[in-house]
Amino acid sequence: MASQIVDLAKEIFQSRLTTLEHILKSGQTHFNDDESFLQKRIVADMLPFGTQIAFTCNQPRNFALWCADKPMDNLDPEVSSLAQAYEHIANTKQLLSKSNADDEKLSEVSRIDLGSELHLEITGSAYVNEFLMPNFYFHMVTAYDILRMAGVPIGKRDYMMHLVPFIKKA
Repeated sequence: MASQIVDLAKEIFQSRLTTLEHILKSGQTHFNDDESFLQKRIVADMLPFGTQIAFTCNQPRNFALWCADKPMDNLDPEVSSLAQAYEHIANTKQLLSKSNADDEKLSEVSRIDLGSELHLEITGSAYVNEFLMPNFYFHMVTAYDILRMAGVPIGKRDYMMHLVPFIKKA
């Protein structure tokens, strides 16, 4: 039987990937299809907007791979075209839609390689809730912030699109 936590994570990732696609389109419109905005950064030592797209997608991508007992496989962080950015999002959504795991997967201990000979050993539940979700939101917020700093007219409503269907008039 599928896990409620896994299903909820899939739902969150899918809806927020739609938000990521929306803010990417907002940037594309604002910059009149000039792809150079993919290289914008908040500060020099932070990664550019295009890389934030890839890193945001890596979290649900690796979630889907984890569900299928496959090793992590991060996307190319050098996102230099709009086509590549949209492809990362679409491919991630597609991979995610096919993912599934049961409750037992959440109690298994997983090894998460961090590079530089470092790794974590955590349960599947901690992997989803303490590693994937915080990293997902970190990179998504950074992508949003880069566009806001660059003058793209987006706001909280754009970031929280998933709640728009629930807004009611008094």
